Amino acid sequence: MAADTTDIDDIREQARRWLADDPDPASRDELTAVLDRLPASAPELADRFAGPLTFGTAGLRGPLRAGPNGMNLAVVTQAAAGLVGWLAAQGGTGPLVIGYDARYGSRQFAERTAQVATGAGRPALLLPRPLPTPVLAYAVRQLGGVAGVMVTASHNPPQDNGYKVYLGAELGGELGAGAQIVPPADAGIEAAIRTVGPLTQVPLGPPGQVLGDDLVASYVERATAVIDPDGPRDLTVAYTPLHGVGAAVLTAAFASAGFPVPGVVPDQAEPDPAFPTVSFPNPEEPGAVDRLIALADSTGADLAIANDPDADRCAVVVRDSTGGGRGWRMLRGDEVGVLLADHLMRRGVTGLYATTIVSSSLLRAMCAARGLPYDETLTGFKWIVRAGGGSAPLVFGYEEALGYCVAPEHVRDKDGITAALTVAELAAGLKTQGRTLTDRLDELAAEFGVHHTDQLSARVDDLRIITDAMARIRAATPTTLLGQPVDSVRDLLPESDVVILRTAVARVVIRPSGTEPKLKAYLEVVEPVPDRDVAAARVRAESATAQLRTEIAVALGL
Repeated sequence: MAADTTDIDDIREQARRWLADDPDPASRDELTAVLDRLPASAPELADRFAGPLTFGTAGLRGPLRAGPNGMNLAVVTQAAAGLVGWLAAQGGTGPLVIGYDARYGSRQFAERTAQVATGAGRPALLLPRPLPTPVLAYAVRQLGGVAGVMVTASHNPPQDNGYKVYLGAELGGELGAGAQIVPPADAGIEAAIRTVGPLTQVPLGPPGQVLGDDLVASYVERATAVIDPDGPRDLTVAYTPLHGVGAAVLTAAFASAGFPVPGVVPDQAEPDPAFPTVSFPNPEEPGAVDRLIALADSTGADLAIANDPDADRCAVVVRDSTGGGRGWRMLRGDEVGVLLADHLMRRGVTGLYATTIVSSSLLRAMCAARGLPYDETLTGFKWIVRAGGGSAPLVFGYEEALGYCVAPEHVRDKDGITAALTVAELAAGLKTQGRTLTDRLDELAAEFGVHHTDQLSARVDDLRIITDAMARIRAATPTTLLGQPVDSVRDLLPESDVVILRTAVARVVIRPSGTEPKLKAYLEVVEPVPDRDVAAARVRAESATAQLRTEIAVALGL
């Protein structure tokens, strides 16, 4: 009991020191209320002070709450001061460009970042309102920013927020101009954050320059230029931004490109940080696009499109040809990725095509058959946009988690707006031929075989479950999968906590999620189509993938 009392006293003292330096009265009140509930609140207090949020290659992301282990004004002030100090130490010139979404606290965090920048003598350019992440990535390149900050938690739950950092050409180089940071920049910024002294001594300047709508108009104009100006435009689209910030920019882009403006799910059209109509604001989650499908049905839409809340991802929902064509299904990220790649290739776009180690191997096969350069990277667009190391210009990159970069010179990151436009261009062209996106997928399957992908994902409350599962797969690696020998085992430690298993027809990539408490196993089975009976091959591939999922779950101890 004495030890417990000592622990409580220690955490209470940490909290009191934090309160003395916290610049936000609301956070101080929140933490004071937790202190007032001691000793009953000891576990909660301990969690808030378990350690600071660590600044990594995804920046910061965490729950909105007072204390160092949460997103709040104090943590953001410290992060901004560390970032600005690091930029100065690197000799970086130029303004800091800052964007934000419509989540709780986003605007306040963005404005504080601007004040920290100007207080250190660096110009700060603030986007005019809550806008998609790709608009910020575009602005860093367009405005010659030394760096960019996007305040967003993407598709995380409503109680979270985050802080992503991009570098301009001066510090990011040609491949990283307007791209998310990679090592060693993340470690350097984290170290600079830890050297920031009392927040009361961080100088705060004026609020910076709020940019005008001409920046957004410029983004829309450049996005429109991604597709053929003379292509077909007869296409009815249903759309949802999932209570995020994508609707105004996406509908403007469609109108500018000459498409009919998509119908928008009415009760998901406006930004709402509570995300009231979805249990989880991620289009991949069960039920998230139910309202979108209902709208598509009622309007006779040709296809349906969803962005995640910060509009850097794009989900595509198509009419399902099974069951008399009355249903809908969401295309997997791999399916959309290869459709977009194939479309660009057919348009004659030459250069490097890239994806990640957890995505389908179909893109590799397509590039090999068509004589185009290909590269495969670690997970994340910070790596995809640097694919090939400059050996050939990147023209397209995608990751299976609904992220697509169809115009790297426009936005050097995933962009759900230009991806949606390019999907619409492809679908409209196919419609003139009486064909659909699924017809094109069948053509690719007939040519290259069915590449069926799926995922085993386990969300955990105790991170030790993930650690134990990764240790288990390394200590007792399966020797067979689907009755065939495992002929290749790659362990990417220490560079990345990833294990890759391959057989002649299957591949499994196992890794912890970088942004959520999840363990993920990415599954792929390749089924040949010797008789051009694609439907039968799909059934065989789906059955084999289901069996593979069971075998991997057992191997991981899940």
